[in-house]
Amino acid sequence: MPLKLGSLFDGIGVFPLAAVNCGITPAWASEIEKAPVSITRRHFPGMKQLGDITKLNGAELAPVDILTFGSPCQNLSTAGDREGLAGKIMRCDSDSGKKLIKSMVLRTADRQGMC
Repeated sequence: MPLKLGSLFDGIGVFPLAAVNCGITPAWASEIEKAPVSITRRHFPGMKQLGDITKLNGAELAPVDILTFGSPCQNLSTAGDREGLAGKIMRCDSDSGKKLIKSMVLRTADRQGMC
């Protein structure tokens, strides 16, 4: 059975693309920008799009073997506002994001017999 990947802050799906090239199945992704989601839907029609990470509950997500996440880049990109690391989007201090990742890591560790 192939490994399964979950991708947070997925962008245009670079992690799922690398995963497929390594025989890993992209199971789901979280991304809020419409243009990148349309790209990943076209390239990975079987990958479930979950939307806004702040509205997700890690305990309710399908288990994955690998969890990846891109750095939110809107504040760094020339297509964005160029506020840099101090920009609102770059600050990763969201309690919901931390809880989601902690839940996923603990559940994965438990599935692997590490807890």
